[in-house]
Amino acid sequence: MSFIQIDDTKCKKDGICVLECPVAILRQQDKKSPPQMVEGGDQICLTCGHCVSVCPHGALNHLKTTREECPPIEADLVIDQKQAIQFLRTRRSIRNFKQKRVEKEEIQFLIDNARYAPTGSNSQSIEWTVHTDEDKIKEIADLSIDWMREFLKSAAKTGLVSYFPMIVAAYESGIDTVTRNAPCIVTASAPKTNVNGTVDLSIALSYLELMAVPKGLGTCWAGLVKRALQSSDPLRKLMGLPESHTHFYPIMIGYPRFRYHRLPERKQAIIHWN
Repeated sequence: MSFIQIDDTKCKKDGICVLECPVAILRQQDKKSPPQMVEGGDQICLTCGHCVSVCPHGALNHLKTTREECPPIEADLVIDQKQAIQFLRTRRSIRNFKQKRVEKEEIQFLIDNARYAPTGSNSQSIEWTVHTDEDKIKEIADLSIDWMREFLKSAAKTGLVSYFPMIVAAYESGIDTVTRNAPCIVTASAPKTNVNGTVDLSIALSYLELMAVPKGLGTCWAGLVKRALQSSDPLRKLMGLPESHTHFYPIMIGYPRFRYHRLPERKQAIIHWN
């Protein structure tokens, strides 16, 4: 039995679901016939839910992503252009956090919404590793600095120029420019087999940090920890990322210590029209 079911009494035979299906497993014989799934379509269906979501008549149901699981879009919650622009521009990289714990429920909320980010072929293979222990986060920063020190030894021999000396010097003087004394670090990761892994987790983290704004939380991508993770076995072991995952990126989360009152400008976009 096909896991795509169509209610003939509701279907208007308009073919919208056929046109929308990303992998073209829905076909329509003619304008008088309801769409049907092609033979073998269940083997390549992405379970993306587009067919259920796009039908304006509620005629189509997918047993793996049912109508009941796909709530209707509420028109009064749709934001307008000005609201969208200000929302996107108010997002800041937060590097000063209040010493206030981020509760598990808040982190769960962010991740639950970030899982709706698009993934290549709808793989949904992103996993999340959460650190909220103050001592462990301090150790993450320590091991990242240890890696930088080793990097600088080889960099000096090869003539590479780096801003790492300033980072290390600041850290040794008591200024944490690695994890910024953040009360929480969340790392999104994807398995080696996911060829779109880096893109998938980047989009998911973008969803997470945007969702953090209305929750009163701030975020900052932990680029120094990311670089250290690529080469430091002790750091990878400490952070406990899934062994099969080779795509990863950590992000710091906490309550912003300061409030912003203006929208910083950025350089004009360079566009190549072809």
